[in-house]
Amino acid sequence: MALTDKMLSRKEGHVGYLTFNNPERHNAVSLEMWEAAESYLAEFKDDKNIRVVVVTGAGGKAFVSGADISKFESERASKEASDRYNEAVDRAYAALYDFPKPTIAMIRGYCIGGGVGLALCCDMRIATEGSKFAVPAAKLSIGYRFAPLKKLVDLVGPSYAKEIFFTARQFTAAEAQQMGLVNRVLSDSELEAYVKNYADTIAENAPLTVDSVKFMVAQAFVDEDKRDLAKCEAMVQACFASNDFIEGRRAFMEKRKPVFTGT
Repeated sequence: MALTDKMLSRKEGHVGYLTFNNPERHNAVSLEMWEAAESYLAEFKDDKNIRVVVVTGAGGKAFVSGADISKFESERASKEASDRYNEAVDRAYAALYDFPKPTIAMIRGYCIGGGVGLALCCDMRIATEGSKFAVPAAKLSIGYRFAPLKKLVDLVGPSYAKEIFFTARQFTAAEAQQMGLVNRVLSDSELEAYVKNYADTIAENAPLTVDSVKFMVAQAFVDEDKRDLAKCEAMVQACFASNDFIEGRRAFMEKRKPVFTGT
């Protein structure tokens, strides 16, 4: 898959950071950016040292503002080209939504259209007070597919989902929090330190427990007859059979902080 300087990836301890780096266009996303995002997420997934991933946008003015319209002539001028773009978006969304480790969207500024879709693929969303959220599909006569719409309904409920789409207006961070779209709202100066501490806190906990809970919460939204309850139980038993379970007990008895290895 193509890599580009419009996407940045770095690792700090047990935390991986994925940054959409197109600030002159409010981090609007091109085909090559979606493909690079998928590639970086695959790298984080395979890295046993990475336990949490933070997704964010560069420049301070936007998280992600949707598709890069300036690229439409070259990337979406034909049905074949448009299909390739949509498939790349679907793969990137799936790579993030199905990512087996915790993910956090760190949102500053505009989170519009595909940016909302991207944030919905993360486990948690933490935003600044000045952030703005919108899905303007109804202002452009854009059809919105079922899968991403269902993610929004699952998170905020049907009434708020309809309000977001019917009005196509921009919502404040306070409104987004009221709807349940974001978990936390902070001042701009607090955001990065808070998210770093949040991610580090999660990363210091037992990975087998955290990852098993992520999997089982996702299973709760799958049709009952399609749930993989055998895998749920196997993940629970793996926690009890792990070295980390021994470490957790010993650390508790010795009144010290546990050091988990994920084994």
